[in-house]
Amino acid sequence: MHVSSPIPHKKARIEIIPLIDIMFFLLASFMMVSLSQVHMKGIKVNLPTGVSGETQSKREYISVSVDKDGHYFFDKEEMPNEQELQTRLLKVHESSPDAKVFLRGDRDTAHLNVSHLLDMLRAAGFYKISFEIKSEALKAVPGPRG
Repeated sequence: MHVSSPIPHKKARIEIIPLIDIMFFLLASFMMVSLSQVHMKGIKVNLPTGVSGETQSKREYISVSVDKDGHYFFDKEEMPNEQELQTRLLKVHESSPDAKVFLRGDRDTAHLNVSHLLDMLRAAGFYKISFEIKSEALKAVPGPRG
């Protein structure tokens, strides 16, 4: 004797439309995260702040830094002496003369160190030089007086 179950049997189905929605969401999320990543080439220095700072894209650039003790860095590599840094800058200028340079100076370094580094960059032939600072958000925008 064969007794049938009171629960109706349905064949299992795989719904593909919700899977496609999830895949599109994951793809869009991955694209947004990968586009928002910034590749830091410079060393960690205590940057001075400024009100007029603007965010710039850092696609193809060179980062040259000086720390508070007066040590020079090319990207994240410390240069043992000024001649080696100058040689490296000349090599980079030969391969890409229109490269942008971001100059990072520690807030506590002597002004002489930053100006000397700027002279070295100009002597190597770089003229697209930006000083990197921390942008300070405007705390209150003053209204018109009247």
